[in-house]
Amino acid sequence: MDSPLNKLKPPYEEDVRRLRADFPLLSDSGVPVVYLDNAATTQKPRAVIDALARFYALQNAPVHRGIYRLGDQASALFERARNRVSRFIGAGSSREIIFTRGTTESINLVAQTFGRMRIGPGDEVLVTEMEHHANIVPWQMVCRERGAVLRWIPVGRECEVRAGELARRLGPRTRLLALVHVSNVTGTVNPICSLIEIAHAKGVPVLVDGAQAAGHLPVDVAALGCDFYAFSGHKMLGPMGIGVLYGRGELLRDMPPWQGGGGAILHVGRDSSAFREPPAKFEAGTPPVAEAIALAEAVEYIERAGRARISAYEQTLIHRAECGLKAIPGVRVHGDPAERAAAVSFSLEGVHPHDVSQMLDGEGIAVRAGNLCAQPLMAALGVPGVVRIAPAFYNTPEEIDFTMEALDRVRGMFR
Repeated sequence: MDSPLNKLKPPYEEDVRRLRADFPLLSDSGVPVVYLDNAATTQKPRAVIDALARFYALQNAPVHRGIYRLGDQASALFERARNRVSRFIGAGSSREIIFTRGTTESINLVAQTFGRMRIGPGDEVLVTEMEHHANIVPWQMVCRERGAVLRWIPVGRECEVRAGELARRLGPRTRLLALVHVSNVTGTVNPICSLIEIAHAKGVPVLVDGAQAAGHLPVDVAALGCDFYAFSGHKMLGPMGIGVLYGRGELLRDMPPWQGGGGAILHVGRDSSAFREPPAKFEAGTPPVAEAIALAEAVEYIERAGRARISAYEQTLIHRAECGLKAIPGVRVHGDPAERAAAVSFSLEGVHPHDVSQMLDGEGIAVRAGNLCAQPLMAALGVPGVVRIAPAFYNTPEEIDFTMEALDRVRGMFR
């Protein structure tokens, strides 16, 4: 199937306008909005919305339980979704794909199983200053429980993880490196491959928070070499309430179950139970079937558009926003990484981020403001919060320009 993005050339307007027609909120909601909060959640194309409605209207049945046609059909659709996601991220097997509620639950799953199994008194878990709270708090909890230490890699004003800083902090008691692929604040694209190689050379496994990467960059977990990779469906055109944890097969097989319940159990006796093999071992209870099927539709939509093309186009929007921000007096753009994706954040001198966001909202522009669930990074930057512009491939250069003009007007009101 051809895609409007296949033909993208400046000035983009006609091609992106055709693509935007696939998104009801952007095309026929009747509410004009410049939606630039895509790092928080993306809008949904009709194909995803239709997949959810179709399942509940015509295909609804429990999976892996009912021995009847409708149940078999639902189970086949659910596992087809798992296979589709597996191919999307280059996993070696669909058995390495666990469906969760999102990135947060995926990381908590690893913390409460792999972490509790591997981390003991005096051990260390290594994280970076640019992590989202979802990749900090679970490790704080495990370290506190197990008598371990959480250690930090500084990122500096550039907001980058440098190989030398990582190497200096890896020690004989380091049991895990947990780091973000793309920062949800600065859009920094970390050099994941080289960082993983450094950690593995010391025998340290690596978990990657891919929430901001999976929908913006081509991701191949086999090529990355990571041990775990977590991401959320709703940040890549899919529905809320569905996420993915990739884990290397041998690690998943050795990890204890996290929760007990139907679907995960092979046998239950009075005094003990036996669990099924992964991924079922980690999917106790009724899974998010409709959401998984809709996530597969989102994956197919992204692949039809072309992940490399999406990334290249979004880079032009990020660059346009960064240049526009730097041209406005009193604006400070945070971070100066070698590569950005997904987001760029700033502060406006003398104006609280929430006030900037509310005033832009008055002009129909939706941006995020606050600490962005990244308070350690805010402390490193020396600010209470920031304003974030996070475009997606259905945004236009004109929307970026309109936002810059509106921001300049906001600045003028506080002079």
